Amino acid sequence: MGVKKGDLIDEHKRHPDGCGLVVKVMGGGEGFEKIICCGHELTEEDVVPSLGRSRGRKKGHLPVAVILDEKKLYPDSCGLRVMIIDGGAGFQEIICCGHSLTMKAMQDLRYGHMRNAPDSSSPESPASPHGNA
Repeated sequence: MGVKKGDLIDEHKRHPDGCGLVVKVMGGGEGFEKIICCGHELTEEDVVPSLGRSRGRKKGHLPVAVILDEKKLYPDSCGLRVMIIDGGAGFQEIICCGHSLTMKAMQDLRYGHMRNAPDSSSPESPASPHGNA
């Protein structure tokens, strides 16, 4: 069945003992299978009509408002795009179209860095800032 744009998936719906991961589907999702967080499997059954209480949610390494885009890693996918709304301390992976999106995948895409910015470990990288003040 999958998920569709605008759906909110809330771990607290069926697993109140979890970290309270909430993701919003921003696009794609026809091939969505599940999200694994805190050892729980979140599926279409965890879709909620609106965001519930924020109390008891534990943030982890996933920055709030970051968008995970399946298309960037797997061009042959349905293009699932989700935004992290809250929680996430126990996030493990998202399974969609048989692909796995993990924290490692986010690091491979260099989230948190400017596009086309040189790698700080590369020899072409300047040693100090430059330009007009």
